[in-house]
Formats: sequence, structure tokens, C-alpha cells
Amino acid sequence: MILFDSHCHIDDPCFEQDMDAMFERARNAGVLAMTIAGVNADMTRKAIDIAARYDNVITAVGIHPHDAAHCAPDILDGLICLAKENGCVKAWGETGLDFNRMFSPQKDQETCLKAQLAIAGELDLPLIFHERDSMGRFYEIIKSEGPASRKGVVHCFSGTRTEMFQYLDLGYHIGITGILTIQKRGRLLRELAPLIPEDRILIETDAPYLTPAPQKNKVRRNEPAFVASVLTTLARVRNQDPEDLAVTIFNNTNRFFSTNFT
Repeated sequence: MILFDSHCHIDDPCFEQDMDAMFERARNAGVLAMTIAGVNADMTRKAIDIAARYDNVITAVGIHPHDAAHCAPDILDGLICLAKENGCVKAWGETGLDFNRMFSPQKDQETCLKAQLAIAGELDLPLIFHERDSMGRFYEIIKSEGPASRKGVVHCFSGTRTEMFQYLDLGYHIGITGILTIQKRGRLLRELAPLIPEDRILIETDAPYLTPAPQKNKVRRNEPAFVASVLTTLARVRNQDPEDLAVTIFNNTNRFFSTNFT
């Protein structure tokens, strides 16, 4: 299979001691490319440094909703400069709303999201979205702020059927993680996955988080190589040939990020 991990955080310190070995495991699993999603300015710079060392890595820049309280204009200006100056930057995000943990106040999250929607539109970059327990507020904002034709992916989707079709109707992609492989937590997602149009699916690890089965029974840390388990489960629930589906999703991801990995 040829695989593209569309969303990971290998800039996390837990990868510093075995970065080369992690990349080798990814290659052996068929992972030809990966995207490091941005969460704040410091981690974005680290991600860009990693992309300079490994030619199969691209990055996104952005402020995660957890960090929205620090989403000052000068921070955003700095991210804009990074996006303009580094060819590895192919998307904006992850940005969105997270009302589950509320690490940043709701008002700050919404202000930060709206600012980043505008910036991504000005830079013509696809968006990587994060949504958790926003009770419809996230959808209200992305529907009203800017053109529906803007490219975006709702990363780590685990919402309802209604929410999924709302995002699809806006033209967005759906990002599938290892949640799909988890027996209890992934039950609804396995029911919805066959309903996603083939050209709107991306797969991701969100490494080092959300380790899929069967790896989660052996190791705690997720890594890009494990995206193969997401693809295998996705092919099974969609009743599709894994290799054919892998090619389709690989091509989806190249189109989404305007890349040409082969």
C-alpha cells in the first residue's frame, strides 16, 4: 500500500530520541509522506525544521484552540511569515473549537478561529480543523465565515451523521484516525465511514495520540507507520480493496495539499 499520514505531531518531544528509526518504520509500512499539523508558533518552527531534514514531510501552521488564549496579532503575523517563507507549509491549522477541556476561553477560541479562517483565505491555503464538543458553534462559524468552496478537512472526525453531512455539504474532507479501529469508541464512525464519498476521505494518525488497534494493545505512543491500520480497517468497513483505497486516498491527499508525492 502507498500511504499518506495527513495529520501527525512528530514534532512532539517523545519522537526526539528515535526520529530516524520512526521514519524508517514509516517507510517500511508504505508511508510515503506525512503532514505535521501546527498547534502554536514554537511547535510550528520545530515542524519546519523537521521538514527541512526529511523530504517526505510537509507542515501546516496554526494555533490550536487549546492555545487560543495566546492568539495575539503578532503571533499570527509571525505564522503568516513562516507560511510565506517556507515551501514546506502547505496548509493552515489546526484551528477550531474545543469545548471539552476548555484550555482557552470560548470567546478566545472563536476569535482565534475567525482570524485564522480569514488568513487561510488570504493565503489560499487549505484548512485543518479541530472540533470537539462545540455544540454546533464550530459549524455555525465555518459556514458563515468565508466561501464554502474553501478547502478544509475536519481532522479526527468522530461526530454524528448530521455533522458529517454538514461538513461534506460545505465541501470539506473528513479525516479518519485510529478511533475507527477501537471497538466501542469507533462503533458509530464505522457505521458512517462507508457513507463518505471516496474523494473526500483522508487518513491520519494524530501521532503520538490515538494509537489504533491492534498496536494500542502493545504500545502507547502512536506513530505514522500505524496509519496502515487505519487504512486496513477503513477498507474493511467500506468493503473495498485495501490497495485500491490506499491509492485513492493517497491521491486525495496530494490534491488537498497541492503536493505531488509518488
